[in-house]
Amino acid sequence: MKTNAPPRMRAVLRNGEFRTLWLAEAQSVAGDQLTTVALAITVYARTGSPLWAALAYAMTYLPALAGGLGLAQLADRYPRRTVLWTCAAAQAVVVGVMAIPGTPLVALVALVVLARLFGAPANAAQNALTREVFTSDELYLRSQDIRGITTNLAMLLGLIGAGALVTTIGVSWTLAIDALTFAVSAVAIRLRVLRRAAASDGADPWFGAIRWVSGQRRLRVLLGLSWLVGFAMIPEGLAAPLAEEIGAPPEAVGWLLAADPLGFILGVFLMSNYLRAEVRRRVIGVLAIVPNAILLVFAVEPSLVLALTALALAGVAGAYIVTVGATFITWVPNELRGGAGGLYRTGLRVTQGIGAALGGALAQLAGSATAAIAIGGALGVVLGLPLAWSWARARRDADSPE
Repeated sequence: MKTNAPPRMRAVLRNGEFRTLWLAEAQSVAGDQLTTVALAITVYARTGSPLWAALAYAMTYLPALAGGLGLAQLADRYPRRTVLWTCAAAQAVVVGVMAIPGTPLVALVALVVLARLFGAPANAAQNALTREVFTSDELYLRSQDIRGITTNLAMLLGLIGAGALVTTIGVSWTLAIDALTFAVSAVAIRLRVLRRAAASDGADPWFGAIRWVSGQRRLRVLLGLSWLVGFAMIPEGLAAPLAEEIGAPPEAVGWLLAADPLGFILGVFLMSNYLRAEVRRRVIGVLAIVPNAILLVFAVEPSLVLALTALALAGVAGAYIVTVGATFITWVPNELRGGAGGLYRTGLRVTQGIGAALGGALAQLAGSATAAIAIGGALGVVLGLPLAWSWARARRDADSPE
């Protein structure tokens, strides 16, 4: 029956507040890639050192980890619209200063760190505010599907566009354009998102959301399911040696890197259009194991076609993470969603980084990229099985969150 079909994405896009928040986030993600690439190019051009360029690139991730736990709680203590547009305006100023020609390298790195710090409470406010915009579980979940798709596309386009822009118009003009887009986002959020009071009165202790989450078994299981993504990140960190090992041409590195996110986009689209929220919650324990199980195919040295197919299918199954994140936010009280969302995002980023590092260590020890990927997949399956079982138990009270 028509009434049993899940709501389509266009039903979500009819909401003007969400459209504003969605477009602002897509711009922010693409902007992060622009500043990251521009910084790396600038550092390398001035120093000629691959080491310093790599260190500068790595520095762009540290603020998100620190800010995700601490600054994210501002999204509960202050009106979330205010947090969003203020952080966007601050990022516009910071990136604008970076665009000034001749800015010292130390200052550029410090400014990138500052811009990323402003991004932490903004992301927490975005997640929590979207849940306030959509009171329906179905519509909220579809909004997260749209965000998942556009975030991956914005990252890919941002990385591709950054190199093209820097080559065409230079670093300073690229950063100036980025600063302008942040300013436009700040104005749009200020004018088009409804004013709401702060979710919390500020009486809760700092890090109170983290302590509350740690006491909820269902939320701990959801965090564990999200951390399994770290094992699925191993092929991304080994794309170059993997291509060489399976006898693929150098350009195949890009194909190997693109296979997972493209599969993810397809997986989110299929789930959003054909599975209702409750069905998706029911199967996320199993789906969390599937991406790592697929990586076991690398135990036998695959051809390029088989490797691309496996990575794409792992990405399709990896779309489960959208349901995990949406369920996590839904089951947290509104007054704690900013801090709890910061904990969730920080854990996700940390495990992704650990997964990439683990892949490198395994490849070094095993002397093979394919073996490292297969071992990582096996570890993900072993850890995923008890989590899936715990989720099956925890889901029994899914319709009556504490």
